[in-house]
Amino acid sequence: MSQEIAVVGSPEFTTGFRLAGVRKFENIPEAEKGERLDEAVEATLSDDDVGIVVMHDDDMDHLSRGTREAVETSIEPTLVTLGGGAGSGGLRDQIKRAIGIDLMEED
Repeated sequence: MSQEIAVVGSPEFTTGFRLAGVRKFENIPEAEKGERLDEAVEATLSDDDVGIVVMHDDDMDHLSRGTREAVETSIEPTLVTLGGGAGSGGLRDQIKRAIGIDLMEED
């Protein structure tokens, strides 16, 4: 079972996670996102030790269609995006996608 958390994003985004003890990360400077983000995300998704991938919500817009689809349909590792506004889907939708049911569903 995958145990590691990995963070993909700008050095400013990954620094806090690294200070908290996350050992797997991909730093992608803003100027290189168009070139390197897909490659970093695909490498992280294929790492058997990774169970959760954390990205900034805004970085999803920089992914190619194929990589974005792979990320959105991935069950393991599960993608968690942070930093989005109210219209970004939210944690509830991410949990629902990850486990297949809505834990907060109202009758």
